[in-house]
Amino acid sequence: MAPKKLGEMFDSFEREAFRLETLDDYSKSGNVGAYQAFLAGEPQPSDYNEAWVSEIRSHTSQGKRIYRVHILSRPLTPYLRFELGWGYQKNRTGGEEFFILDITENPNPLQGVPDYWQFDSVTTGVMSYTEDGAFLGADVLPEGRAGEFRHYRDTAMAHAVPFAEWWAKYGE
Repeated sequence: MAPKKLGEMFDSFEREAFRLETLDDYSKSGNVGAYQAFLAGEPQPSDYNEAWVSEIRSHTSQGKRIYRVHILSRPLTPYLRFELGWGYQKNRTGGEEFFILDITENPNPLQGVPDYWQFDSVTTGVMSYTEDGAFLGADVLPEGRAGEFRHYRDTAMAHAVPFAEWWAKYGE
């Protein structure tokens, strides 16, 4: 039986966790204080996002892969400047891998595909958000739909570039 909550999926995956991000703003989903500090021009605290980095490291140190593709366009929203500049930079220290699918000058090959996490290419949790970026929850799909989301992952990866490469060209 598949886990029913996102946290349980993180606790039980064995090989890989893939995330597709499609939104320009997740500012109401966590780290709200850090986002406000970023907007105010404050320096990033040394312990920023440390709990997530520890979670990532607990998996990557066992040889598990955690990676994501973010579909975005330039110019970056204030939230994306925060997420990529603070979040991705910090999370990489735990071994999480990031890729960017920049649709500024190209059509989105995954138009209409929702945000999701997929674990071990089998268990998929589709994420729901409010219009202002607040996380509402994740719906775990039947395993019979896993192939559809593996296809989305493969399409995203085929069109994305490594974050470090993209950031060197477009980062702030």
